[in-house]
Amino acid sequence: MDFSRQPLTYREALDRARDLCGRSEKCCYEMELKCREWGLSPDESSKLTASLVKDKFIDQQRYANSFVNDKFRFNKWGRIKLAYTLRQKKIEEKYIREALSRLPENTYHQVLKDLLTAKAKSIKETDPYTRRGKLLAFAQSRGFEVDLTLKIIEGM
Repeated sequence: MDFSRQPLTYREALDRARDLCGRSEKCCYEMELKCREWGLSPDESSKLTASLVKDKFIDQQRYANSFVNDKFRFNKWGRIKLAYTLRQKKIEEKYIREALSRLPENTYHQVLKDLLTAKAKSIKETDPYTRRGKLLAFAQSRGFEVDLTLKIIEGM
């Protein structure tokens, strides 16, 4: 945080926030952090966030859908990690469930299978029990469900 900067006025912060939200999806929590960084009071921050929501610059459902889609496609995150991260950003549970339900089941399974296949090639361990443990730990670190991971590992 740069304390040498002058705090923004409410109007300047609103203009900057609209510009920011116009370039990429933001959630209320992220905007509250930005407002704090810009030196706005908690009341001004709440007012600014409410204004952005009212004017459709911020939409929690749209944010959750976009976040889940991007992190799954580009980072190959599983449902557990996606939900956990959205909860950290204070997204409502109903929006999280809706966004996760949009992930195509067959694509989700195929991504996990591809990740496990690639990881299996890089594991030098010959003991099957240890290999399985390493694959399971890898999938869990990516946020994939244990039961699904075990099912795919058994099928490999």
